[in-house]
Amino acid sequence: MGKKMKIAYLFLVHQNPRLLKRAIEILSTADSGFFVHLDRKTDTAEFSGIGGENVFFSAERIPVYWGEFSQVEATLLLMRQALANSAKYERLVFLQGSDYPLRSGRYVREFMEKNQEAEFISLVRMPAPGYPLSKINKVRYPSSQPFRHFASKFLARLGLFRRDYKEYFGRLEAYSGQACWALSEEASRYILDFSDRNPAIARYFEDSFTADEMFFHTILGNSTFRSRIRRNLVYLDWPAGADHPNPLGEKDLRIFEASENVWVEDEWGRGEVLFARKFSDAGLNLVDRLDQIIRRKDKLTQ
Repeated sequence: MGKKMKIAYLFLVHQNPRLLKRAIEILSTADSGFFVHLDRKTDTAEFSGIGGENVFFSAERIPVYWGEFSQVEATLLLMRQALANSAKYERLVFLQGSDYPLRSGRYVREFMEKNQEAEFISLVRMPAPGYPLSKINKVRYPSSQPFRHFASKFLARLGLFRRDYKEYFGRLEAYSGQACWALSEEASRYILDFSDRNPAIARYFEDSFTADEMFFHTILGNSTFRSRIRRNLVYLDWPAGADHPNPLGEKDLRIFEASENVWVEDEWGRGEVLFARKFSDAGLNLVDRLDQIIRRKDKLTQ
């Protein structure tokens, strides 16, 4: 039997401890590790029941605010922690606290082994439908600067507080997309090295809105990894024109159960999805049923 791929799952969480615990149980294999950044604003006691030899909570915790660069900072912390681990993980999978697997950890590992050359991240060069240049040119100060933060939000609504990213990026083009991804060790290290070597680029994104949907995408979109990129692996019920995806429900479970592999086709292309959003601790009855579907499918592929 050949060497099995080692996968590090990176979780950015601030709630849903029971969902996280169950996701780790479903995904856990002898070759996997779980790296969790818990928002500094969250009580650690809620997550005290989560642990194991392959579970690592970030010692450094920062307060994370939706849509702000703190999401990128916390993700970079997780990436550095995972890549510094002696296990030498070959694939990093970034997920958020409302994400849950659609398949077992064994299946995910085998999928990644079959697609070792792919970088799974949904991205598009801006401007594009739904991704205007105003997304990257708009100034939004972080919550750590409360007066400037609220002033920038107000002025942005009036069409003010804009800048031209090209004055800061040089020859780099702007890319955007969805936040979650599954990247090779090589691509992950490239992102960290680029960030370290180009602090002015990171500084630009610190005053941007939804930087987590542009920072990683812009770095990889301007790299040789661009040719290896495929759509990400997360299923979303995101109606056209809506600001956020819908919580998952009965119709989504029927989709997951209808066929062995769940495939989607949308503006990001066609591909199999291995995870889904949004779940929560308030809807664990759906997770119970999804676990049954995962176990049944796992038996079929053993």
